[in-house]
Amino acid sequence: MKKIAISIGDLNGIGLEIALKSHEKIKKLVKPIYCINEYMLNQTSNLLNRKIPKDFEIYPTAGKFEIKPGKNDFQAGLYSFNSFIDAINLAKKNSVDGICTLPINKESWAITNIKYHGHTEVLRDVFKKHAIMMLGCSEMFVSLFTEHIPIKDISKNIQKDKLVSFFIDFYNAVKADKIGVLALNPHAGDGGILGDEEIKEINPAIKEANKILQKEVFKGPFVPDTYFVNPYQYSIAMYHDQGLIPLKAKYFDKSINVSLNLPILRTSVDHGTAFDIAYQNKAKIESYIEAIKYHIGEEK
Repeated sequence: MKKIAISIGDLNGIGLEIALKSHEKIKKLVKPIYCINEYMLNQTSNLLNRKIPKDFEIYPTAGKFEIKPGKNDFQAGLYSFNSFIDAINLAKKNSVDGICTLPINKESWAITNIKYHGHTEVLRDVFKKHAIMMLGCSEMFVSLFTEHIPIKDISKNIQKDKLVSFFIDFYNAVKADKIGVLALNPHAGDGGILGDEEIKEINPAIKEANKILQKEVFKGPFVPDTYFVNPYQYSIAMYHDQGLIPLKAKYFDKSINVSLNLPILRTSVDHGTAFDIAYQNKAKIESYIEAIKYHIGEEK
């Protein structure tokens, strides 16, 4: 049975509730190692009025502070970061077979002056590899060419050479026979009338990537507003909301986040800290269970 390090996320949110609720199911799939110390775990358990399972194995991430349900907080942000670093180090030492992350709060990271916006950026820096962000479920996986950047900066990042490199790395990670590539502009640019990125950058990148692979893997660029009516299993969106709005509209409860193109496998829930329901025993567990299943090949 695989060992999976669980980074516990922001303790002011729903992460530990999800972990405690799911433990009986998760332990039948993998051996989870939760990166949290006994002091913080007991505090969480008391707030939720939930008993800690006897076989709830922990790796004691250092730190003690008062949990403030539903609040942005320096100490909670720092603890979630340190829990993630502990999970990474366990994976680097081969003490675990992979990592699953519970949700962080980006604002809480920001007020601690952590230089990263999220998990994926940390993984890129630690492993010096371009981690690829892919989200979804078995019915539909969407990878993001650009991620957490302002809309005004997207167009200048759509460059042929960067696209080709991304396409090849993505193919090597998923080995899919067909991968749909979305256009950037409405109507795929309408022949250049509504934008020329498709003509100058995206279509040439598709052709070059297919030439390198010596087979027609990448298809498109597809018109974004109709593509998701009947998408391929694997798709590449040019920017965050283009891919994630249709994904979450269709599969919000079960979609997950996967970091590809790394020496370790990291998965995550595809939702946030849900501060509005923190410590109310209302959190859903489906995304977390699917994220664990990906480690054993049940959600590919």
